[in-house]
Amino acid sequence: MTNETIENSAQPYDFETAFKTANSLINNLSTVIFGANKAIRASVLACLSGKHLLLEDTPGVGKTVLAKAMAHSLGVKASRIQGQPDLLPSDITGFSIYRQELGKFEFQPGPIFSQIVLCDELNRTPPRTQAALLETMEEKQVTVDGTTHTLPEPHLIVATQNPISQYGTFPLVESQVDRFGIATSLGYPKFDEEVQLMLNGASDTKASSIEQITTPEGWRTLKEITSKVQVSEKIADYVVRIISLTRNFNGIKLGASPRAGLSLLEVCRAEALIQGRTYIIPDDVLNCLELSIGHRLVLEPGIKVNEILWSLIQRVNTPLP
Repeated sequence: MTNETIENSAQPYDFETAFKTANSLINNLSTVIFGANKAIRASVLACLSGKHLLLEDTPGVGKTVLAKAMAHSLGVKASRIQGQPDLLPSDITGFSIYRQELGKFEFQPGPIFSQIVLCDELNRTPPRTQAALLETMEEKQVTVDGTTHTLPEPHLIVATQNPISQYGTFPLVESQVDRFGIATSLGYPKFDEEVQLMLNGASDTKASSIEQITTPEGWRTLKEITSKVQVSEKIADYVVRIISLTRNFNGIKLGASPRAGLSLLEVCRAEALIQGRTYIIPDDVLNCLELSIGHRLVLEPGIKVNEILWSLIQRVNTPLP
């Protein structure tokens, strides 16, 4: 992309330009991450909707590379927080330090003050530190020593967690999980895709030199355009019936909250934009349901989220166009 195109991307978008830019982001990330089309699409949905992204995977499958590639594609500042048992809340949010020469305390921002923040292995941090993210994720601000500091916009957290069966993990509480609008995994690449990965060398190096698709201002405009995708009363009714059913369905111990329904609609707006539409259809809801709702459900032992959601949607009438 030329410098002129990047500069123009900060100008007001129409839907056609936003559609092309969103798909350019998908293609751009695909040049670095092999065999993770679902995770790449989820990442772009997160960028368009502004919903935080949770990736659950074993180490070494490319979660950090994906976050770096997202930041370079959007032309924004990125930071990384490495989860560990002795990580303190101030290591994330920042702290006040007394400046003797000034005779006053001065706030030192933590790594959370970036537009894309990678929280690597979040569930290796203790609950007290995990809780430090609650205010930042919901209200886009940090309160330290009674003073509130606004985070940069746009602001997106990409958190990774190891499978809870691994040693040294602290499961995320329901209120924490509910702050993530999208959750998915990369998984291992297929054989031929892994061969290409070996031939192309280190993905981490390529993530740092990936093409810049837009600017921070362009990203803000993309989010604004996405928020204008239309939601009909039929679609809103469809989503509420699905959400309501999760609260009283065999195999689900804890269903989805009203916040989950609102978040699902925002993700569906992004899905519609990627598809080149200015309105949501039922297929968008079905395509985004597991990504946006699956991780929020507390299931009975032995129940798989994709199977329970498939059973659930069979009980809800799909609205006609």
